[in-house]
Amino acid sequence: MAENQTPAAPQPTIAQDIVNAATKAFNPTSTAESREAGLEEYNGIIASATTWVLLPVLNSLIKPNLLPQWMREPLLQSLTLLPLRPDGVRSTLEFVFSVHPSSQGSGSAQPQKNGASITHEAVAVGTKLLSSVPPTMTAEAWFRAISGQLLDLLDGIAGKDLAKVVAQIVGFGILGQRQFGAPGAPGWEVFVQPLIEAVNPSLAPESRPICAESDGDVTTLCLDRVIVPAQRLETALHRLSVLVLSNSSPGLCRRILKPIIVQLWALASWGQPAEAAEARFVSPARSLVQTYLQLFGKLDSISPIVDDLLCTGADSPPQPPWRYRLTANGEIESALRTQQGEDLSLVWNEVEHKASVLVGIMASVCSNADVATVFLHYLDRWIQTAREQDQVQIKIVAQDHDSGSTVRQLVEVTLLQRLMIQAPEKLVGHVKQLIEVICQVLVADGRSPVGDDVVSVVLSLLNLVITAPGFQRSNMGAEQMKTIEDALGRLGGEDRPEVSPTAKNLGMLLRYRDELEEAGDGDSAARARHEEDEKTYRLAMSYISGDGDNPPPVVSEGINLLSKLIVAESPVLDIQAVAVLMSSLLKETDDFINLRVVKVFTLLANKHPKTTVQELLDGYLDAQEKSSTDVRLRFGEALAQVIERLGETFCGPVANEVCESLMSIAGRRGHRPKTMAKQAREERLEGAKRQRVEAAEAGEKAGEVVDEEEEAMTDREGENMAMLARIVEGWEGKRGSEDVRMRASALSILGAGLETNICGVEERVVSDAVELCLQVLTLERGPELGILRRAAVVGILSLVRALDGAREEKRQLGLVLTETGRAELQSRLSYVAETDGDGLVQQHARDTIESLESWRARETASAWTAQLQMRVDGGAAVSGSDLIQGRPRIEEI
Repeated sequence: MAENQTPAAPQPTIAQDIVNAATKAFNPTSTAESREAGLEEYNGIIASATTWVLLPVLNSLIKPNLLPQWMREPLLQSLTLLPLRPDGVRSTLEFVFSVHPSSQGSGSAQPQKNGASITHEAVAVGTKLLSSVPPTMTAEAWFRAISGQLLDLLDGIAGKDLAKVVAQIVGFGILGQRQFGAPGAPGWEVFVQPLIEAVNPSLAPESRPICAESDGDVTTLCLDRVIVPAQRLETALHRLSVLVLSNSSPGLCRRILKPIIVQLWALASWGQPAEAAEARFVSPARSLVQTYLQLFGKLDSISPIVDDLLCTGADSPPQPPWRYRLTANGEIESALRTQQGEDLSLVWNEVEHKASVLVGIMASVCSNADVATVFLHYLDRWIQTAREQDQVQIKIVAQDHDSGSTVRQLVEVTLLQRLMIQAPEKLVGHVKQLIEVICQVLVADGRSPVGDDVVSVVLSLLNLVITAPGFQRSNMGAEQMKTIEDALGRLGGEDRPEVSPTAKNLGMLLRYRDELEEAGDGDSAARARHEEDEKTYRLAMSYISGDGDNPPPVVSEGINLLSKLIVAESPVLDIQAVAVLMSSLLKETDDFINLRVVKVFTLLANKHPKTTVQELLDGYLDAQEKSSTDVRLRFGEALAQVIERLGETFCGPVANEVCESLMSIAGRRGHRPKTMAKQAREERLEGAKRQRVEAAEAGEKAGEVVDEEEEAMTDREGENMAMLARIVEGWEGKRGSEDVRMRASALSILGAGLETNICGVEERVVSDAVELCLQVLTLERGPELGILRRAAVVGILSLVRALDGAREEKRQLGLVLTETGRAELQSRLSYVAETDGDGLVQQHARDTIESLESWRARETASAWTAQLQMRVDGGAAVSGSDLIQGRPRIEEI
């Protein structure tokens, strides 16, 4: 699509031509001949019109009750098939972005180049449009038809912002649905299978041999023995990176990367790559491996990498073996593996490098507990192997089996060594399990020597345990302590130069730590718990903040760890810092992250309501005018959920401050000077731009004869377009005033707060809230203010529900709606129900009147019941007015 194409208003005659042709083509009362001729005319109009012209025209024509159903359905079908055009996907997205503008954008004609102008609502609408399969097509046919355009956009040909949006559409809208995104489903086969096959060709089905390359109609077997060219591999890695790292779902990351994690490791650990290979192949693969292990750094995820640490490809029958290789140009490609064996001396030289890279990644992204679990697993395997080797036996084994076993043992030993050198502080994450292994080896060595190399490693581990911060003898049981002390004494007295000096030193150190422990006191269990919480807290904060470039799945995992600490009420939490951090995340553009953040706020509000509400209220008010309307609305959504979570604890000064702040936003007196200056500047720029465009159009049209029919516009179309323009433009409010969407949001939250716990809000605040809603209904009469009046009438309805709920629960209210006030309120609502130009406002007003009448009937019945009960008890009858004497009243609204 050309850069200068903008969503300009379509010619009205096109809409009329489409309606006329559709009438001829689809009218059931017409003859078959006329319908056939009309269908040909209709198809011709659709085919000749550009996508940008058809999108707004068809979108306006399919509105409910505008056209007959027999005409609306074919028009809707034509609209749903527009993405199949060569420019259909991008045009559809840009149209959606243009009709869902962000308040932060400046109305640019190129929304795809401005990330701030792509709103959450626009992405959601685009996702729904492109992931919905038309009824006339199968899911596989639909996805294959639009996959080329989506993948091109994923490559970044239209900018990184649009590439991220497309990744979210594919990841959430298509792969996020079980019927489309499960392995083997249409969406998976179209968008994921080609990418993972490019990384691991062995995943190709048996019906498609990987040694075949197709060039047009000619298929050549084993052409130059290359099965995946470097360009295809690079493209697959880039698309996988954008797709995985742009989506917040850890499950999507696991589904996509698990089948190819070993091959990604082979690329990520490439030894001394060329500069081109590092940037194009190694770095993207390493980023994916780090993300995978950061999310799923358990033993079952790391074991496949360790077991195939020296992987250079794959050998998975029935597919032939293949490997990655470096070309003369510094690129990496996949080629069939030669049948000759590899030099083990060259393989062994890579073990140290690859083990060091893996341990570095584990130390940076995996938790202490996960690293300790991996270490203990391979330590136990190594000890078992060492014991077996001490038993002298004569066996005949195949040479390849012997070499494979030797390489595996070398890999595991090297991994253990690198863990002890590069990440010793992470090995004490499971102290009890580590001590058990140490005791087992020392007991076995006392019965029959297991070898000084094994004992040396065990003593090194014991040194790590004893010198670890916070170590105490109480960490070990009495039996374990006796076993270790006896073994250290025995080893120190033996003539074993490699282990005896170390054993003596450890015995002295153990006694020293024992005396140090006796000199102090403290609850070791509580301290250990506190230390574990501190580790989790630091890990969560590193996941969330880190270096500022953590992908969304990692951030999501960090929020999950933080939520667990909040639920456990851990004392290591800095509540103010957590609230500020969550506020910064709420300003990001990822819906999944935002939902997790809102949940964290609701958890914080349980124990720290004042801090949480104040943080959200500050973000919602935005006194410094730094946030966009979209960001402020997200703070409002979080505030509404927190108020609902607080329930009856939403009371006192906190409730009064929240309600007063919401009323200050919803009122007409809100003034934002920075916003006013920005709007004035944009108006000047827009005016200058409009003058240049008009001058250019005047020059182009000089001497031309313009067809009067093309200039004509029906009165109805003109009125509709003008009204829509006024509504959209009016949402931003007058210069310097509060955005209408913010005012409507504030009224909605205010009503929800009153309905949550009206007993916790002062009478004065409630009275002001009702007065504000009535003023909005009376004075804010423009069509662009319809959403504001809807929120106002719903706010009054919430008040009536709150009063009725308090009466049902027999809660003491500090106010009473008198008969005079109720009659006045009902009168004003009746006027609104009859005169307002918004249908929803009228309906809500009628619903509120009905609720008022029902509430009055129940209140009267309750008063009669109370009077009757007092007579039965021998008391004097009281009048209805006496029932509310002595209480504050809302006399007039």
